[in-house]
Amino acid sequence: MIPRIRQVVLDTTDARALAEFYRELFGLSYRPGDEPPPPGEPDPRGRDWLVLQNDDGVPLAFQQVDELPRSTWPEPVIPQQLHLDTTVPDLAALTEARDRALAVGATLLYDRSGDPEEALYVFADPMGHPFCIFVG
Repeated sequence: MIPRIRQVVLDTTDARALAEFYRELFGLSYRPGDEPPPPGEPDPRGRDWLVLQNDDGVPLAFQQVDELPRSTWPEPVIPQQLHLDTTVPDLAALTEARDRALAVGATLLYDRSGDPEEALYVFADPMGHPFCIFVG
């Protein structure tokens, strides 16, 4: 028996906010029951554990924690520990993805978009988790 990876889980001090960032960035949907409540209503799930899915059901989960030191990458003081690699088909799509990431709140950490071997951007999400978008 070989274990299968079920999902990637990101720790965060604000599960709802980080889930919303990735929902917007990647066009994901909430697992049934994890959707945000109506405005002004309590959000107990948003203070604990949330799951997003794509059309294939591949999940990305968010776990609420009290504290989370922000990665200092590329400085080595606090390493990445984990990062997401995502791809787009070409340079035009890379530019669109960069603009989308910045529009939803990502911070650009590294620009290697001019590299003919592997054009990419490295971003941090609003909680500081690094993620890459590259042509592949």
